Amino acid sequence: MLKELRIAGFGGQGVILSAHILGKAAALYDGGYATMTQNYGPEARGGAASAALIVSDEPVLYPYLTNPDILVVMSQEAYSRFTPDVKEGGVLLVEEDLVRLDNLPQHLKVYGIPATRLAENLGKKMVLNVVMVGFLCAISQVVSVESCRQSVNDSVPARFRELNLKAFDEGYAYGRKLLESGPAPEETDGDGKEELESAN
Repeated sequence: MLKELRIAGFGGQGVILSAHILGKAAALYDGGYATMTQNYGPEARGGAASAALIVSDEPVLYPYLTNPDILVVMSQEAYSRFTPDVKEGGVLLVEEDLVRLDNLPQHLKVYGIPATRLAENLGKKMVLNVVMVGFLCAISQVVSVESCRQSVNDSVPARFRELNLKAFDEGYAYGRKLLESGPAPEETDGDGKEELESAN
């Protein structure tokens, strides 16, 4: 089993931490292997940010992505830049309030979540990345939920652990609910542009 993942958005959304949590879950708690590379724009916040993760049950010989199996996007720029690279039949996870599905490839399975809104409901917009991690864990099952939750617990400051674990659980529950109805069908808004149906 080898899966290639890319998580992308903009600085300040916790993109790199998201990949770190998933990689740690795979390598330390699931007993597998993981490699991670990351890329920042010139700005600390607001610029492009992405992280590439490879998860495998065998040693990873080449640490760079070719065509990701799973893409998580939390900004419009990330969607436009990275969606064409996802392999046929791959999975696209989107922050549905921040990403509009223009020119969506038909071969992808698409799932959306209002991660920022869910994070704000918990009291801290900053945990939207952990909401997305829980969502990814539910949809992709690349890492086990137990390992991913443990990784969240061990990857954030002690004073924010309870909040981040709630954020993870919120995203995971949303993903499980969405799986019951299957990938979101693409609908047009009358202008030929796709809109995403979520679990709301």
